[in-house]
Amino acid sequence: MAEDLEHFIKTMALGIPTIKPDEKRAFLGNFRERVAMAITIKQLRDARITTMLDAVLTRYPGYRIFLNGRMGESLVNQYMMQAIAHNYPFTIMNQPGMRVTKRVLQTDFGWVLAHPTQKIARPILL
Repeated sequence: MAEDLEHFIKTMALGIPTIKPDEKRAFLGNFRERVAMAITIKQLRDARITTMLDAVLTRYPGYRIFLNGRMGESLVNQYMMQAIAHNYPFTIMNQPGMRVTKRVLQTDFGWVLAHPTQKIARPILL
């Protein structure tokens, strides 16, 4: 009973323990081994990237797009509409309740293509 109480207190004080929290935070909730492609916010602002991502989305079905919900609304809308146009599943990650509240940097990932369950044998680009 004392162990259960101690576990309960630690869980309430520190939160539920997670595996590789920094890695999952960087890759928008994904483990690095499941990520096929990751694009920074700075790279997403380049107009040429949209054409490249169109080609990637047609060649690699079965993955899921993860968008950083903390980047600008116009970028989120642009890449959300791209996913919808390709009928590609996507998730907007805001990561609420995280104890790390750093501001969004241009070097943070804004667009991640990952497989929901399997390890990627050969990443497209990282």
